[in-house]
Amino acid sequence: MTLKSAFEDLSRTTLEAIYGCLRRLEYLAGLRVEKGEYAHWGFSKVYGEDPARKALSTAHRTAVSHVLSTPLRDLLEEAESSCEKEGVATEGYLENLTRKRDLLLPTNPGAGSARHLNSVLRALLGLERSRERNAIRRAS
Repeated sequence: MTLKSAFEDLSRTTLEAIYGCLRRLEYLAGLRVEKGEYAHWGFSKVYGEDPARKALSTAHRTAVSHVLSTPLRDLLEEAESSCEKEGVATEGYLENLTRKRDLLLPTNPGAGSARHLNSVLRALLGLERSRERNAIRRAS
């Protein structure tokens, strides 16, 4: 199979290997450097600086859209599952995402994206805390 573009390569290899749309968003946001540009040495080496940056930027915007259009129930299940696999507390993971919510957004996000992402992350954290409280009550 021949890959046709940097974006297709990124989508079909790297991003498919990352479980969950929150983790993919976090990964892509982590590839940004000081000026809001993206840096990925291997990807830039294969495709060149500009195509690599464009693919990473497009993938980042797509990841934000995916998170914002995914039902909260599904996002919470993904977060719990990935945290369980990594041995990390889901509440702590969601708290960390909520703290760095502004860093998760691409440069010049769409209108309302920042507020919407903030609402989604806070709702997920609230749902997780509620689940934990209910589990403690049932165990008592």
